[in-house]
Amino acid sequence: MFVLLWKETGGFFSSITGYIVIVVFLLINSMFMWVFPGDFNLIDAGYANLDTLFLISPWVFLFLVPAVTMRLFSDEKKSGTMELLLTRPLSDFTIVFAKFLTGLFLVLLSLLPTAIYYISVYILGNPVGNLDSGGILGSYIGLFFLAGIYVSIGLFASSLTENQLVAFIISMILCFIFYFGFDALASLPLFNNFDSIIVNIGINEHYRSISRGVVDSRDVVYFISIIAVFLFLTKTVLTRRKWK
Repeated sequence: MFVLLWKETGGFFSSITGYIVIVVFLLINSMFMWVFPGDFNLIDAGYANLDTLFLISPWVFLFLVPAVTMRLFSDEKKSGTMELLLTRPLSDFTIVFAKFLTGLFLVLLSLLPTAIYYISVYILGNPVGNLDSGGILGSYIGLFFLAGIYVSIGLFASSLTENQLVAFIISMILCFIFYFGFDALASLPLFNNFDSIIVNIGINEHYRSISRGVVDSRDVVYFISIIAVFLFLTKTVLTRRKWK
């Protein structure tokens, strides 16, 4: 599995894709946090926190994660190497999990440089260090789990088609539905009696909860469960292809 993981990761950084993802993520967040005037600007807000990063990142990942995952299986199908991959002495789940870890690793690489934001806000605090480090850590954990769901959804979308653009669109739509769609659905008068149930199906409620700095086991179970469901669906697609 680690050989496949290393191969996939190297494939990203042998092209410009991996670098673009990291640079674009950091650039967008930096512009909103430090350059564009408004409520998101840390200097204008006058508060020592990283709320802007954790508010914007899920929306930025909504585009960047599908861009990362769209090629993971689609490229294999288009280049004709899918059958060769499936004949390796690896289980279908091992292949799926290795590609999932590849996408997640690239997302984590884009998060690591944001430590500079934390250091900057720590220094700018009055007094120095006047910020909620526990809440920030919880928000990072929430963002990590959210990225995990996005990657698992993108992997599933990539397994459905050999067209990378189609995989990108499917992934982006599904990620949007899970992040915002259930909240929008729950707000409709038709579902007033079930709004809390519908909201809890979506990511946003659990992401907000864990971002408060309290890592609730129910939220962790939710994130892991959704990731497991989409990895299982991806494995099912591969298994069906193998027996065709």
